[in-house]
Amino acid sequence: MELTLEAVALFALKLVHETDGGSPVLRDDPVMQAYDREVFGLLVRQGDVETIQLKINECIRQALTALGGTDTVMGRELQRLATAVHITDQLDALVAPLTTLKDYLKDIQ
Repeated sequence: MELTLEAVALFALKLVHETDGGSPVLRDDPVMQAYDREVFGLLVRQGDVETIQLKINECIRQALTALGGTDTVMGRELQRLATAVHITDQLDALVAPLTTLKDYLKDIQ
């Protein structure tokens, strides 16, 4: 699950920080410091669903702004998928909505 969480954060932050012709955001980029695999791994081991959701929401809020907010088609879909993650209260139940969110973010880059 840590890899999926890191990938969601990475793809969301790529929408925010990458520009055409600029250098890509990578997993070891400073912008990813609070969202790397080790941080998420600790949260998963602790079963801290609430903090995981907060960290994912931080990235999604930034991505929504980059997409023009919920007034756009892509923004509304991103918000819908993020809501599915936010309303999940069990760690093991996060896998499916996180995977869907990750796939969507990857597709819209």
